[in-house]
Amino acid sequence: MIDVHATAVIHPTASLAPGVLVGPYAIIGENAYVGPGTRIGPHAIVEAFTSVGRDCQIHAGAVVGGIPQDLKFQGDESYCVIGDRNIIREHVTINRATAQGEATRIGHDNLLMAYVHVAHDCRIGDGNVLANGVTLAGHVVIEDHVTIGGMTGLHQFIRVGALAMVGAMSRLAQDVPPYMLVEGSPPKVYGPNAVGLRRQGVDGPGRMALKRAYKLIYRSRLNLGQALTEMGKLEPTFEVRHLIGFLQATERGISGLSRTDAGLEAEA
Repeated sequence: MIDVHATAVIHPTASLAPGVLVGPYAIIGENAYVGPGTRIGPHAIVEAFTSVGRDCQIHAGAVVGGIPQDLKFQGDESYCVIGDRNIIREHVTINRATAQGEATRIGHDNLLMAYVHVAHDCRIGDGNVLANGVTLAGHVVIEDHVTIGGMTGLHQFIRVGALAMVGAMSRLAQDVPPYMLVEGSPPKVYGPNAVGLRRQGVDGPGRMALKRAYKLIYRSRLNLGQALTEMGKLEPTFEVRHLIGFLQATERGISGLSRTDAGLEAEA
């Protein structure tokens, strides 16, 4: 029921569910858990205090749950929690959290292409695609059904909203609003992600409401606070309400807007 290659190293406290396959020279660390049907490729490492869900694929050379690259880390027991049906390609690195009892979390049905890095305390939702070489600094939050192009770098503590699409080789230092197309360094917001919205079943009136919201944020002469007031008058679809809540919660500012336009104090 469990297929472990003779050269693999499994810590005595690790737990493997039925149907797990562990390839040559793979390592499963202390108190790690690997769920049913998950396949661990050759030379891959599932580090201590890491939980991997069912039917995941962890490819050759990936390191999941490594200690954080954070000078504040003092060796505390922190965690890395991976959901179900995730595909983690070659040489991906995912770090566990920094503080005692905290966790880096990845949801379900995500694709992390080769050489993606997910730093400590990140939270990734469901159904996301991170292309080759995407790098997430600490505490980044990615919602659901986001696509991020290759070689993109994300600053610590920023958020990327649901169904956003980010072009390759972008540099993100501020929040990316949900449902938007973003690209560049510095990034520019080009409008709603119409193709992604259709694929997720958002109807015509819902897409039109988001287009109007985009124009209020980026094409009017309003600052963000004024734009939010006007957005409150739009058709109150789920997407518009989510976009408003996301913008109201920003701490680092919004990609494509100056900090003045976003209603935030200028940085020293």
